[in-house]
Amino acid sequence: MSLFGKAKAKAEELLGRAEQVYGESHGDAAATLDGEARRLEAEAEEEQTAGERRHPDDDGLAGAR
Repeated sequence: MSLFGKAKAKAEELLGRAEQVYGESHGDAAATLDGEARRLEAEAEEEQTAGERRHPDDDGLAGAR
């Protein structure tokens, strides 16, 4: 994932968290759920791209063969 993609995912995560907190503080269930969904989607995208960086055969033990 490019630097721009990482920044976009983090911004979406923070925006989702802000919307979730707004919804919780104002009793707006729709905003709470929408914010939580946005935050979880951004977190999943970040985790997916973190997994893509490693080679599938990489066990994390470089040079230990």
